[in-house]
Amino acid sequence: MRIELEKRPDVSKLFGFVSPLLALVLTLTFGAIMFAMLGKDPAAALSAFFVEPLLEVWSLHELAIKAAPLILIAVGLAVCYRSNNWNIGAEGQFTIGAITGSYLPIVFYDWHSPLVLPLMLVLGALGGALFAAVPALLKAHFNTNEILTSLMLVYIAQLFLDWLVRGAWRDPKGFNFPVSRDFAPEAVLPAIWEESGRAHWAFVFAIIAAIGVWFMLRYTLKGFEIVVLGQSERAGRFAGFSAKKMIWFSFLFSGALAGLAGMSEVSGSIGHLQPAISPGYGFTAIIVAFLGRLNPLGIIASGLVLALTYLGGEAAQLSIGISDKVTRVFQGLLLFFVLSCDMLIYYKIRIVWSRVRGGAV
Repeated sequence: MRIELEKRPDVSKLFGFVSPLLALVLTLTFGAIMFAMLGKDPAAALSAFFVEPLLEVWSLHELAIKAAPLILIAVGLAVCYRSNNWNIGAEGQFTIGAITGSYLPIVFYDWHSPLVLPLMLVLGALGGALFAAVPALLKAHFNTNEILTSLMLVYIAQLFLDWLVRGAWRDPKGFNFPVSRDFAPEAVLPAIWEESGRAHWAFVFAIIAAIGVWFMLRYTLKGFEIVVLGQSERAGRFAGFSAKKMIWFSFLFSGALAGLAGMSEVSGSIGHLQPAISPGYGFTAIIVAFLGRLNPLGIIASGLVLALTYLGGEAAQLSIGISDKVTRVFQGLLLFFVLSCDMLIYYKIRIVWSRVRGGAV
């Protein structure tokens, strides 16, 4: 007996829509089983994770703060993945964007001007794009696997950040702690509604980016080029599209959005550089992109769901006393079920019985 995957002749649009919802239901079901095995009441644990963080206004602001980088990065990754370019290193591009954008408020800390913040955002996006250009160059001209190169660059970016805040950019008045100077008020991304919470303009950037990319994919020639080359490079060549140019475009675009997310995070949420500026937004954004069906509007919803797992994980640690690793388990379960449900949309499982010696089946 052997098990084979047979490609379905037709893909159901209904199942394509239901698939993310089914993945969420399965994640919650297995999450409840996990809480029961940990000796916790499943209903109370799931409520602490997914309901309690939505009951206070300040919690909704925190949800927006955590969703902003996830949506920004995932929108860029959706362009990459739909064009069949696999950027796995958004975490590194996020980090480099934070570093390059922080150059002005750290090195030129005496410069107080309304131009500081816009230049920081531009430098953040530029830094993320240039860092993403490395795997783009290696794939376009040397046919190197972009999954490996983009992933390995993440560790270089994180170690470079660690070296900076422990060395050249360490705050001389910081009592030897590995942090940079605090940003001046002109370098801090302002809050949207300061009276009710600290959610800042990065969330607005994320929504604008999602709507803009949705429009590009749906109504422009560049969007058509992305879809065609992603489905068939050969068909794209017949249409006059260049696969190499698409590699460059998709990586630079996704890197720029990841860099902008990194700059927005340190400017709006943290206020300085430190060794750890991300709980793994760049990797979690991969789940966000696939849960949103690589659709920018769907990514807004999935970004809020994954942001809720971060926020709920922090709340559950205090309310029911569970480990912060449970958040990672939830995100891993969600990715597993999203990919599994997608596989069953495109393939059906077939069991083949082989005839063996002696006539037995």
